[in-house]
Amino acid sequence: MAPSVKRGRNRGLRAALVALAVIGLGISAYLTWVHFEGIAPVCAGGSHGCETVQSSRYASLAGVPVPVLGLVGYALLFVSALVREEIGAYLGLLVALVGTLFSAYLTYLELFVIHAICQWCVASALVMLLSLVAAFARLWRLSS
Repeated sequence: MAPSVKRGRNRGLRAALVALAVIGLGISAYLTWVHFEGIAPVCAGGSHGCETVQSSRYASLAGVPVPVLGLVGYALLFVSALVREEIGAYLGLLVALVGTLFSAYLTYLELFVIHAICQWCVASALVMLLSLVAAFARLWRLSS
């Protein structure tokens, strides 16, 4: 395949990763703001699941609020998408893989330990899963 075609396809995947990272940054920023303001997050349908999850003992990891970890993860994903070289693709895949596994763990906690669902957390988990698919496709195209 011609290098220009390959670059064009990767440009689309990089743009998708930037868009997903921006969405994830927005979700994480909102939940970080809610955490530090000490207010309940807005949930659709009047659900209290978000508030239950955000006030649980699992809302922080080693003293760091989970939404702050999300900010860091999505910022790394954003930066990796801006790097054109292979190192950016590998970094993006690593961040998306770790983020997806961590999101799966948090979803497990919501379903089986906390017994509440946070809509914002589910949205973030979906964004991270889509990021993993895009990051994998980017690396696949670079190597083929």
